[in-house]
Amino acid sequence: MARVSRRDRAAALITLSLLQAFAITAASAVANLTPSRQDAPQPPSVARRPLLPAAPPPPPLGDLTRPPSASALAAELEDLVEEDDEPGIGAAVVDVDTGRVLFDRDAQRTAIPASTTKLVTSIAALSALGPDHRIATTVVRGGDDSVVLVGGGDPTVTARPPADGAYPRYASLEDLARQTAAALTKAGVRRVRVDYDASLYTGPGTAPGWKRNYLPDGEVAPLSALTVDSGRTEDGGRVEDPAADAAEKFARLLEKAGIDAEEGRRTVAPRGAPALGAVHSPPVSALVEHLMTVSDNDVAEALFRQVALAGRRPASFDGGARAVMDELGRLGAAQGVEVYDGSGLSTRNRITPLALARLVSLAASDAHPELRPALTGMPVAGFTGTLASRYTGETAAGAGNVRAKTGTLSGVSTLAGVVQDARGRLLAFAFMLGDGKRSVQSRRLDRLAAAVAECC
Repeated sequence: MARVSRRDRAAALITLSLLQAFAITAASAVANLTPSRQDAPQPPSVARRPLLPAAPPPPPLGDLTRPPSASALAAELEDLVEEDDEPGIGAAVVDVDTGRVLFDRDAQRTAIPASTTKLVTSIAALSALGPDHRIATTVVRGGDDSVVLVGGGDPTVTARPPADGAYPRYASLEDLARQTAAALTKAGVRRVRVDYDASLYTGPGTAPGWKRNYLPDGEVAPLSALTVDSGRTEDGGRVEDPAADAAEKFARLLEKAGIDAEEGRRTVAPRGAPALGAVHSPPVSALVEHLMTVSDNDVAEALFRQVALAGRRPASFDGGARAVMDELGRLGAAQGVEVYDGSGLSTRNRITPLALARLVSLAASDAHPELRPALTGMPVAGFTGTLASRYTGETAAGAGNVRAKTGTLSGVSTLAGVVQDARGRLLAFAFMLGDGKRSVQSRRLDRLAAAVAECC
């Protein structure tokens, strides 16, 4: 019975991959988190051209009871992991059904994971919080005719109208303003000062190993427990103080809802203060799928801190790192993992290929269905997210089959995910290239994944 379950899951993964390419709602999830109106989510360009020639049909299901051949896989991959004048690749391929390691090339040597760190963050968040958990943003009564906008760590709260068909639907700051205005009007209050509380986050605003240009270049917004639209401006830049920006926008929306509001100051909400309104993020499952598809640094860092809070640790880089490692330890998946942030921007993060492949296998296993969004959120080769423009030409065998998280930093390229081999057997893999010191080519990793798809 277990083998039937594996085969059903393998077929379902391919079906889901192809369906995602056609679904406009999935395309909007791949779009930027908080686009301006003129950049409203559109179907990916691949959805506007003929799809069938771009992706091979799903492989026929062969004898799934026969284990994959490790020797045959090694024969296909050995020449690809070593090339003249190129850094060597650390690689691991694992049979999801049995957990057997089928290919190992420096698989226990740590490397800089870049954005494949988001796989670690996502699995820890799904495990610690549960896929249905939502993050609240609230407003409470303050003192002296004030209200306090309290950040709970949800960077996806939006002050913009949602695009038609947008998925997931993010918490609306305008809705929160309407709730607050209704409560104030009922209490006979027509004029307030809007103070704001972003005290949930603690510690430094940058992680060990972050480059100085990350914040100025907008790779991530200044970290704050109170952020609207991921701290993005209408032109795509980043605000300097996300909490103050959120309070200013909220005050304007209160005015629109009929309350005379003025901007206030940073504060800490009074303990036990009466609540005036609340909005909630999409569930963690949707946040994980989003951050994995488009490699969203802001959402990854937010979930990193949510794991810290769930583990009763400070919502800081240090607290998040400790809580994530605690959760991985509970899952039996901590070996070979060392993280300093949730997004993978830190060059101090270190993970082994074997640890990544086993995490992918864990998310794909029947034993942990709560972790599945970390897998379903992975980009589909040739169709969605950070793999939309990859897997053409010599790597076309992976199009529509490979589902993987990418990672890119200067001198580093990584890829971790799942693929069906030629018989339809589901395999987890991780390929890690570069040490940050010289340029590398991500296409080398694509060739490896495509070779696994054609093999054995």
